[in-house]
Amino acid sequence: MAGVYFDTSVLVPAIIAQHPHHESALARLKEVAQRRRRGHISAHGISEFYSVLTRAPFKPPFHPSEVWRLIEEVILPHLELVTLTAEESLEVTRACATSGWTGNRIHDAMHLRCALKTKCEWIYTFKVKDFRSLAAPEMMSRIVAP
Repeated sequence: MAGVYFDTSVLVPAIIAQHPHHESALARLKEVAQRRRRGHISAHGISEFYSVLTRAPFKPPFHPSEVWRLIEEVILPHLELVTLTAEESLEVTRACATSGWTGNRIHDAMHLRCALKTKCEWIYTFKVKDFRSLAAPEMMSRIVAP
């Protein structure tokens, strides 16, 4: 069964019905829930998901306990959690520093390292251009919007 990696930029729209990317994001998440694909997310991605949903100006706003319920009931039962070792995390940080990458690019680089670790067929993100700008050449064609 082919594996897929989910960036936070896909999981948030999958949950938010009013989001313009809701239908395509939800369709990819349903494929995983129906066991047609193996899904993966980084531990960092779970933290990002929590951060976005608890701070974005949604109407009504998400309460932290509601976001945790979504993580427990919608994400964790269907997506395998991927973690980096301390050395892998330092390697990504070192690569960002030596490449001169600043700011939030490190978060995308961490996602890519986790996706590489899972050997996923597809890396789903709505930040395709950003992810491809950081990816190794052999990964670029696997980075797609859902």
